[in-house]
Amino acid sequence: MRSGDVLREEEMSPEYRRMVVQMMESQAYRELAAAHMFGYGLRFVPDKWMKFMVWHIQEETEHYQAVSKMYRDFTKEEVEPRVRERLADKPVPFAESWFELAMAQFLYDRGGFWQLKEYEECSFVPYRGVIQKIVKEEAGHQDLGEKIVVELCRSGDHEDVKQALFQKWLRIGLLSFGRPGTPGNRFAIEHGLKKRDSGECMKDFIEDIRPSVRDAGLRFPRPASLKMELPDDIDWS
Repeated sequence: MRSGDVLREEEMSPEYRRMVVQMMESQAYRELAAAHMFGYGLRFVPDKWMKFMVWHIQEETEHYQAVSKMYRDFTKEEVEPRVRERLADKPVPFAESWFELAMAQFLYDRGGFWQLKEYEECSFVPYRGVIQKIVKEEAGHQDLGEKIVVELCRSGDHEDVKQALFQKWLRIGLLSFGRPGTPGNRFAIEHGLKKRDSGECMKDFIEDIRPSVRDAGLRFPRPASLKMELPDDIDWS
């Protein structure tokens, strides 16, 4: 245990508890949404990638179950009804081709990974343990989606759709971080629940994918076209 760590509910203020519950519900939503999206996309997966994708779906499902158990232990309730409600209200779109599924793997999965890393040192000890496990397991395949996207883009077979699908999934990936500069961000940072504001995570994410965007012959869109709140100082070059 470290100074500032929180282990039990009785150590929490009402605001801290609400934030912890919100974090668990949001993470459960992301994990189940990813499992559904990649599961639907199996119909488009070439044989040589089938084993990996099936394994990846299983991993996302296990991560959802880990968050679900943590939620149950903490709240004495099930997270599934809340996740199902959110999925109905804000569904993650399904990929409709192997190329689009690879783009989702590259940007949606990658965005979720960067978002998770902000909670690696979370002051709520049970959440920290679950997130550290997920981050460790996700880290092993973070570059696979981008390699497939670069290869497919270089083939020349997807020139008519590659930029539009890149913009679509870039936006979805960026949404993983939440709105920058909110009171919730500040509270979470001040109380050790996360490291930095969402805007700083977005900037790191863009820097991380920049080489592959260049190698794939893609270009970053105009920020206004993404129709979301973004930091003013992201480098879109």
